[in-house]
Amino acid sequence: MSSIGELRQIAIQARRTKGGVRSKNPDNKAGYLFLAPWLVGLVVFTIGPMIASLFLAFTDYNLLQPPQFSGFDNIAEMAGDARLWNSLRVTLTYVVVSVPLQLALALAVAVLLDRGMRGLAFYRSIFYLPSLLGGSVAIAILWRQVFGKDGIVNEFLAWFGIEGPGWISHPDYALATIIILHVWTFGSPMVIFLAGLRQIPDMYYEAAQVDGAGRVRRFFSITMPLLTPIIFFNLVLQIIFAFQSFTQAYIVSGGTGGPSDSTMFFTLYLYKEAFTELNMGYASAMAWFLLIVIAGFTAFNFWLSKFWVFYDD
Repeated sequence: MSSIGELRQIAIQARRTKGGVRSKNPDNKAGYLFLAPWLVGLVVFTIGPMIASLFLAFTDYNLLQPPQFSGFDNIAEMAGDARLWNSLRVTLTYVVVSVPLQLALALAVAVLLDRGMRGLAFYRSIFYLPSLLGGSVAIAILWRQVFGKDGIVNEFLAWFGIEGPGWISHPDYALATIIILHVWTFGSPMVIFLAGLRQIPDMYYEAAQVDGAGRVRRFFSITMPLLTPIIFFNLVLQIIFAFQSFTQAYIVSGGTGGPSDSTMFFTLYLYKEAFTELNMGYASAMAWFLLIVIAGFTAFNFWLSKFWVFYDD
């Protein structure tokens, strides 16, 4: 009987808490205390700058004088800025080409590693390493040397009697070198793919094998449909990251976006407007435009996912 009474008291207390009575649990204060540094950082370093950037997007501001409200002048200037639209075209080309190639390579390597080879942890770490280093300045400098006129690539071609061009100094090839660098950093999506492959039950493959399905048929009829949520997750993340790429284009082009603006990413053009030309108001408007573009691509992918992403409910 005492246990029944205790359960009744617990139920009454739960109703009161649910009904709006504040809990007197001292652990809540400790939780808020530990959350305080993160909340302060969120307000000071994220929400605050975002609000300030939105305000500056409608001003004329050069860091030397107080911002002056200019209405929609920055937006009108963006509409007629040919270099801005070229930078957006270069960025879109980079995203559309590099992301699918990167995910395809990541999935292929993940499938190979999923076969349970000896030393899996070592190979997984080796393949993941480029994702940690690919966005660094050191790797971008190394990449510039590799694809230079006297770089390793041209030395290799010279063995076969082929005289290679200056890859990073030619407008037809410069963007391709940065795309290759992005594809090379396939480690992060590869690890996610590998985790997804490990979650697929073996009974599906065993049943398909009994029915006479080969490896290719099992891959496209079992692995791919069950892996589509992971593919969708990686696709959304990598598109967002690709739109924000900056370091590679800045270092490989020497900060100019050349040759002939062939590597002028949107972020690089934004940086030049903000910190070279000191057009902070215009750069803020560009930043919000980039946010809208990324949000649009993300929303489109979520809408499109209902036609090809399979959730095993």
